[in-house]
Amino acid sequence: MKKLIFSILAIAVAGFGFAQDLPTNPEPGKCYVRCTTPDIYENQTVQIEVEPAYKKLRVVPAQYETQTERVLVKEASKKLRIIPTVYGTETVTYVKKQSSSVLSINPATFGNSAETIEIKPAYAQWEMSDVPPAECQSNNPEDCRYWCYKGYPAEYQTVAVRTLANDASTSSSPVAEQAGSYTKRVVTEPARVVEEEVPAEYATITKTVLVKDAGTTEETVAAKYKTVTKEVLKQKGGLTTWAEVDCKLLEYTDLNIVWNLGSASLTNAAKAEIDAKLLPVMQQGVSVEIASHTDSRGTASSNQALSERRAQAVTNYLISKGINSSKITSNGYGESKLRNRCADGVSCTEREHTLNRRTQFRVIEN
Repeated sequence: MKKLIFSILAIAVAGFGFAQDLPTNPEPGKCYVRCTTPDIYENQTVQIEVEPAYKKLRVVPAQYETQTERVLVKEASKKLRIIPTVYGTETVTYVKKQSSSVLSINPATFGNSAETIEIKPAYAQWEMSDVPPAECQSNNPEDCRYWCYKGYPAEYQTVAVRTLANDASTSSSPVAEQAGSYTKRVVTEPARVVEEEVPAEYATITKTVLVKDAGTTEETVAAKYKTVTKEVLKQKGGLTTWAEVDCKLLEYTDLNIVWNLGSASLTNAAKAEIDAKLLPVMQQGVSVEIASHTDSRGTASSNQALSERRAQAVTNYLISKGINSSKITSNGYGESKLRNRCADGVSCTEREHTLNRRTQFRVIEN
């Protein structure tokens, strides 16, 4: 009977789930979540040109200056002046009769002298001695003879000769020349033309000259921009598939975060608690609510603001870990949801107040 009732309930639940687009083939006692993810936008800053760059032109008038100038009013020229010839007198000498010579002859003269000449030269000849030598042993005188090579001197003869003392010559006696003179007019300074410079004539004038012509100066006026923040679709939202979750996560789960008095700063221990308990849940793609509470001490408004800052601190930490901000809802409840009797005016222990100072999370559907 129980099995039959369970089967009927399972069919009814399955039919209801199909009608409500619930998970198919659910298991009893299990919890499922499906989130509608919103479109995710991100802010981008862009520079909009609200006023273009342009040029400003300014006219710069021409610049002049006054100058004095020495100008030619009559050119330089020349004039010619004739200087006549200048004469002088000069005595000219000349040879009236040229010089000559008178010649006389000197006959040759002779002297007497003698000259010795060799009429027969010296000579030598062999001659036989008529006296027999003592050594000859023969009685016949023809048996022994000796020859002598006998020399004879040269023979000379002295002859009287006539010698030339001075050869015939001539003697010259000069006859002096005769000079004459006459007077003539000569040019001491020839006629000439003298070229004389006639200097140029000048005058001083004043004139206005252009130093710099008219022009323009150019100045570029920079463009003006305005920074505009716009939302840009980063990821399109939609309905996620059904995912099984721990049923306990649908209820508020405490994060063991001990906040310093009046502070909304996460300690290293608080970050470790989030990493261990909350971050793995969010990495499954579900959406959660971060809820932070305070005790009743202090004013309600200050407690409300403090709880909101603490919830936002947890949110900011999750975003720094790569969790999409669209998956997080951050709520501060101040002292509005006390767990015990420790309201304003009630004397409680520190332990009782600690129960009210809590930060929680739960899985939600967006």
